[in-house]
Amino acid sequence: MKLQQLRYIWEISQHELNVSATADSLFTSQPGISKQVRQLEDELGMRIFARNGKHLTEVTEAGKQIIALAGEILGKVQDIRHIAQEHKNDKIGALSIATTHTQARYALPAIVQEFMRRYPGIKLNMHQGTPTQIAELASRGLVDMAIATEGMELFENLVMLPCYEWNRCVLVPRGHPLTLAKELRLEDVAAYPIITYVFGFTGRSQLDQAFEKRRIHPQVALTAVDADVIKTYVRLGLGVGIVARMAYDPVADRDLVPLDAGHLFGRSVTKIGLRRDMFVRGFIFDFIQLFAPHLNRELVEQALALREKRDLDSLFRDLELPVR
Repeated sequence: MKLQQLRYIWEISQHELNVSATADSLFTSQPGISKQVRQLEDELGMRIFARNGKHLTEVTEAGKQIIALAGEILGKVQDIRHIAQEHKNDKIGALSIATTHTQARYALPAIVQEFMRRYPGIKLNMHQGTPTQIAELASRGLVDMAIATEGMELFENLVMLPCYEWNRCVLVPRGHPLTLAKELRLEDVAAYPIITYVFGFTGRSQLDQAFEKRRIHPQVALTAVDADVIKTYVRLGLGVGIVARMAYDPVADRDLVPLDAGHLFGRSVTKIGLRRDMFVRGFIFDFIQLFAPHLNRELVEQALALREKRDLDSLFRDLELPVR
């Protein structure tokens, strides 16, 4: 049994059993992967994948267990490399972050700038995607951390560290009738076409729940993953925008009016997701505390050692999170 074979079966499972796509992602050949998988199956005396001709159709029951263990082994191998790097030089290495557009564009720039000033020898890689996609990257050990508001609770091996709370605002062009309202109501907002985030992005589910609770059915005219795109279409008069308050720039967006919507949708919490069994290098602890000063190394280590959600909730219950 070879480590390479374990990587192949793991990656095949992550590419919807498409061996060609797996080969492309690993910069190797499809026949080479197929040969190694067959050799592993022959050694084990069982099939990891069911087949229809040359095509893989599904993962066998035994294969599911084997692939899960392969993922854990590959994660540990990565940890071994990190431990070695930490002891050789704790200021050289790489930090991979998966996050959403809102975090990358509005919450992280100043943090990244300061981190790179402190650690010029650390290469920083930033991946963007949906909350579920970035949480999966962290869960699989392909990135060091995920930063998002939603999606990470779907992965049991991720520990979620609360960083800050944030509110929403309704964006309208200057002179819009909503600017005359003394206090914005959901009914007022729902009277206009709405432009907001794609479902699953940046607290979108909480927005939907607020309307459902009041049995209001708004007309969602357009959705996007990017707040700047949302603002563009608000400017075109296609509807009113609902975005994270931090996405409003008083200078760049001076042609738009942000109407406070915190009382309509409540606050959301942005969190950092770490794989529970990962080895956390010193500079990762420093990055976390730069982003969320209350998350010191001792607190993060306590959180990573806990296994039950109720214990994590208890650990963070009395934290007063900053609001952005």
